Amino acid sequence: MAWEFCTDPEFQKKLDWIQEFCEQRVGPLHHVFPHAVRLPDPAVRAYVRDLQQDVKDQGLWALFLDEELGGPGFGQLKLALVNEILGRYPAAPQLFGAAAPDTGNMEILAAYGTDEQKKRWLEPLLNQEMFSAYSMTEPQGGSDPRLFKTVAVKDGDEWVINGEKWFTSAGRVADLLFVMCTNGIFIVPRETPGVEIMPEPRNHNHIKYTDVRVPADHLLGPEDSAHVLAQRRLGGGRIHHAMRTIAQCKLAFDMMCERALSRESHGAIISEHQMVQEKIAESYAKLRMLRLLVLETAWKIDQTSAQDCRTDIATVKFTMSKVLREISFDSLQIHGSLGTTDLTPLQDMYSAAPQMGLADGADEVHKTTVARRVLRDYEPHEGYFPREFLPYKEQEAWAKMEPIFELNPELAESAQRWKQYREKRRR
Repeated sequence: MAWEFCTDPEFQKKLDWIQEFCEQRVGPLHHVFPHAVRLPDPAVRAYVRDLQQDVKDQGLWALFLDEELGGPGFGQLKLALVNEILGRYPAAPQLFGAAAPDTGNMEILAAYGTDEQKKRWLEPLLNQEMFSAYSMTEPQGGSDPRLFKTVAVKDGDEWVINGEKWFTSAGRVADLLFVMCTNGIFIVPRETPGVEIMPEPRNHNHIKYTDVRVPADHLLGPEDSAHVLAQRRLGGGRIHHAMRTIAQCKLAFDMMCERALSRESHGAIISEHQMVQEKIAESYAKLRMLRLLVLETAWKIDQTSAQDCRTDIATVKFTMSKVLREISFDSLQIHGSLGTTDLTPLQDMYSAAPQMGLADGADEVHKTTVARRVLRDYEPHEGYFPREFLPYKEQEAWAKMEPIFELNPELAESAQRWKQYREKRRR
């Protein structure tokens, strides 16, 4: 029986290298040069390339891709252990070639793209010579594809796209827009005439597509396969977000414990106050439960597929935002007024929680998905009372024990005495 909670020693060496590399190189880079990967400064770009080469030399570049898609083929469980580290450092995903939204776009491009599309777009994306965005949700329908109106119409050797997209993260700074239409996903260079990025929101963009013309070979995958590609992309995105969310929860928890041991209030170190101890204990339990849920789901995906694990992935999706919100809030409270400022990461963590609850589909949708799928394994009971109704269970037990009583009269007499005793007590 294989049921082990340990890491392969060779892979643990990789994790140890990642931990030290992030502490010594990635963390300082972020605080000195925020958004270093996208900075045009030649000196910064050269330094970033040096760091990324170190990652590549360790075989850790683009580690989200399976081996057949050109990646290291770690699988989801190993990827979860890596992301537990990377998620603590804002610059780490890009330095490891594993930052959203590029990861999901590269995954579907690697899986469904033609050789020419991979040459033209996948290689530059992998090398971070290009960046991309995923243009899916719409103003009138959110993330419900049944309400989408953006459509591409074939006109000779071109597709003409018309519609609006809402909350296209990083669309303003993307080179390529992966546009989900009612009849397919199309790769649209941002500078294409007819692509209009509205002034607000600044980071998660509202984009209008008006008579946007792209060549026929900009369709990704078969026509009318947008939903299939989107599910492939979003399923992986949800579990990867959860992996990195563990790191954020752990950071908030570490800060909470450190602060509790460092501050004094009402004549005692605040870690001695029971209300503070309650927050620490409950946060610890939530963190451990989330981590085990994510790791088990990752393991299940490795054993089967993301499609077979839809219930688990949806469960992870709505659980991670809840745990992040609660742990970051408790940590913020323990930090007092400092926690409400932008001088610690806590405000960003707390404000990120509702975003996590909406990204890749609203939590409420995933909860209904989980409930519906779980209920498939159950059937209604007959009559007025459930199957665990104790009088029913007692009748069933006597029926099952009857052959044993026939062979063991002494045991049968004992059973009768106990039955009479219980009936007497019930009167």
